[in-house]
Parts: sequence; structure tokens; C-alpha cells
Amino acid sequence: MNKIKLYTHDEMLNRVVGEIGTPRRNAMEAELQSYLIGEAIKQARKEKKLTQSQLGELMGVQRAQVSRIENGHNLTIGTISRAFKALGMTVSLNCGNMSIALG
Repeated sequence: MNKIKLYTHDEMLNRVVGEIGTPRRNAMEAELQSYLIGEAIKQARKEKKLTQSQLGELMGVQRAQVSRIENGHNLTIGTISRAFKALGMTVSLNCGNMSIALG
């Protein structure tokens, strides 16, 4: 009987996407972080029972921009800060060895 080789999650990421620090892996990690931040903004908006249009008004942007933000696009520190400030929330982002308080 043949033995099946099992791989850890990190081993699979290294094999499929590339080692940590490679351009492809860095791009995937950045895309994942953007997605997670967008999801956090969406969840906070829903908890406050706001529509995308209402959050857009609070932020001074159109609903379409809120949609892009929640989908992890067009994210900057300023945009993230404005979103959480409009939601009345303070958030800490950990970027490697640096922490940033927003809102």
C-alpha cells in the first residue's frame, strides 16, 4: 500500500504560490489583507445598520466607492481611517512591527 504524503498549509502555499518574500507570494498576501480589511469595514457597517449609500454620505464618497472599499479595492490608510471614523470606531492595524491606530 502506498503512503500518502500530507502537507501543511504553509507547505502548500510555498509550493503553489511561492516562498514568503517572493513577488507572487507578496502580491497574494497583500490582496488577502485588502480583502480582510474590506470585510471588516463591511461587517462594521452592517452592525451599525447602515447602507453603503449612508456610509458613503458619512465618508463624503459615492456608494460605488464604498462598494470598492468593501471589496478590498482602492484601499489607502486615509480611506480606511475615514471609513472607520465615519463608523465611529477606532481600529488598530498591525503592519509587521508597526501598529497604526485609526478612527
